[in-house]
Amino acid sequence: MSAPQQPTRQNPAPQQPVTVPVIETERLILRAPHLDDLEPLCAFYADPRSRFVGGPIERSQVWRTLLRSSGHWQIRGYGIWHITERSSGEMCGFTGPLNHIEWPEPELAYSIFASHEGHGYAYEAASAARRASADLFGLSHMISLVDPANDRSLALAKRLGARFERATELMGHQVHIFRHPQMGEAEA
Repeated sequence: MSAPQQPTRQNPAPQQPVTVPVIETERLILRAPHLDDLEPLCAFYADPRSRFVGGPIERSQVWRTLLRSSGHWQIRGYGIWHITERSSGEMCGFTGPLNHIEWPEPELAYSIFASHEGHGYAYEAASAARRASADLFGLSHMISLVDPANDRSLALAKRLGARFERATELMGHQVHIFRHPQMGEAEA
């Protein structure tokens, strides 16, 4: 029997699983991604409006998106919360800090499913995610990457207090970088 392999870059030491904190607001629960979220995510990513977040995509790609969301928590120690309505338990969107390797810095991301728009859920969830990201992970000065054609996302970024910083290209797409005020400067 050989001795256990020592950790290396190619064979890193196993990480402890991350426990995703649950964040509760008056009407919403922000929680870890679950396997049961696959069907609501498939419906979201089948909608042409999902083009602002990489869609429309097929079921197998949605599966990989769900895995990527879970993996982000494990690798970075923070990530996207799935948003559920308290009253119905239905998944209605997602929000939280993202920092993919292509990103210039951590982003406050947010999306609400079309069937749940018009209730203020995006603002409520993104505000809670922003506060929790600062309090729990030290991410107190995030950006949002917004497609210039996404009027709803532009409006939400501004409502959250973010200011246009610059236009840039990210993964072959034009995006606007909106800078959120540092938590404590101008609370949302």
